[in-house]
Amino acid sequence: MPKTILSLSTLCLIVCFSLFSAVNAGTNSSGNTFNASVTISSIAESAENNAEVAANFIYDSLQLSEIGMTKEAMKYAYKGHQALVKKGSVPNADILTVVDFSQPSHKKRMYIIDMKNYKVLINTYVAHGKNTGLQTAERFSNKLESLQSSLGFYVTKRTYSGKHGLSLKLDGKEKGFNDNAEARAVVLHGADYIGDHRLGSAYMGRSFGCPAVPQAQSLKIINLIKDGTTLFIYHPSAKYLHGSKILNG
Repeated sequence: MPKTILSLSTLCLIVCFSLFSAVNAGTNSSGNTFNASVTISSIAESAENNAEVAANFIYDSLQLSEIGMTKEAMKYAYKGHQALVKKGSVPNADILTVVDFSQPSHKKRMYIIDMKNYKVLINTYVAHGKNTGLQTAERFSNKLESLQSSLGFYVTKRTYSGKHGLSLKLDGKEKGFNDNAEARAVVLHGADYIGDHRLGSAYMGRSFGCPAVPQAQSLKIINLIKDGTTLFIYHPSAKYLHGSKILNG
């Protein structure tokens, strides 16, 4: 995936011209030429006050559409991640995990992104809650014993060894949407009921509300995102998108 010099797509032109002075793109002696050798990192730094522009640029540059992520998922993930970082809520801002529940469960809808070097580290499956839906995620809850997934932003905490092996505690940062995560024991863990071997089934296995990942990848994922990184669970739910204080603050 591209990491530094990028092709000059239409979006790139729009972004680069709009940030021309900020990224020192450069001109010739007549002052009317444009230097296309702009890195993603310089664009992102210059666009820190324009989250949507930066998110769109990263989305296109990392070719996230080719691996299934919706542009809306990246837009909201980037905006919220930046808000949490500015508040000092994210000890490790270099890793952003996006779960795109607008996609069905047989798609690889978890994306772990290196926000320092701008590349996708892992793209894999992730389960939704048993009462959230079958193939697609449709219902969400923050209530105890709902067995549903909870939308919004989380910050990862420490690991522990439980019934699913190594697991990762999650701190839900959105009151009314996911702040009962710890009380509900919603954690990230590995599971045998999700993965390539389930593609022939009517739907992937479901959890009790946890974002469960394939067992074979769980150790790598947990060790990569533990101890203070952002996890965002997205769905185009009007109730969440309009009600999130992180996104609308």
